[in-house]
Amino acid sequence: MRKISAIGIGAGDPDHLTVQAVRRLNETDVFFVLDKGSEKQDLVGLRQEILDRFVERPGYRVVRAPDPERDRTPDDYRQAVADWHRLRTDVYETMIASLGSGERGAFLVWGDPALYDSTLTLLDAVLARGNVEFEYDVIPGVSSVAALTSRHRTTMNQIGRPVLVTTGRRLQAGWPADVDDVFVMLDAGCTFSRFVDTGLEIYWGAYLGTPDELLLSGQLSADLAARIESVRAEARSRKGWIMDIYHLRRPVSSRPTP
Repeated sequence: MRKISAIGIGAGDPDHLTVQAVRRLNETDVFFVLDKGSEKQDLVGLRQEILDRFVERPGYRVVRAPDPERDRTPDDYRQAVADWHRLRTDVYETMIASLGSGERGAFLVWGDPALYDSTLTLLDAVLARGNVEFEYDVIPGVSSVAALTSRHRTTMNQIGRPVLVTTGRRLQAGWPADVDDVFVMLDAGCTFSRFVDTGLEIYWGAYLGTPDELLLSGQLSADLAARIESVRAEARSRKGWIMDIYHLRRPVSSRPTP
């Protein structure tokens, strides 16, 4: 039976790898990598750096495949994502089918496989097709949420209060009810700018854990929002891509503990 591992590799720093992840790396025969094009070779390079640093067993293979293009400005967002997932499922199925019987393959997943990543969904989709038999396990990793809070030396939550992890697209609908801490991912539109001068704090980070790491924080004023937008735009122009996340906090320290 083929075996697959989805290995969380952290938010950009090879030191994020857990002992469990390193052990699984050294049990893997084939590593699968989706190539996102020349602009994002840093992401491929980091994965290779991890293999060079931590894999001690000789003879492993790296199988690369181009990542299908995705429509970034669709009329129907859900349909566009479904179409993209179908194309990626095709790629995953072909790569997994290349494994020999009894071999183990692995996908090195940025951050944690359970948080805003499609790897597990795609593996389930391949299994549902019934064309390739395999079993898989998941090795957790340091998420971008964990990396952001540690770099800003803050917490995810306030005492007795809930936390929401969402996307910029969802935040556009307005501040969520009964939530004081919101982590926002996948926000190309800098939606935080809608909430300037409303008493919120912002903790923003990009390229977390890498030499290009950027961090900004403070009261969410118009000036700070403009600075984050400017720094973000310059970084994206320079590198050709950006991976960022931010935490919006509505302080509730004056409230009684529930």
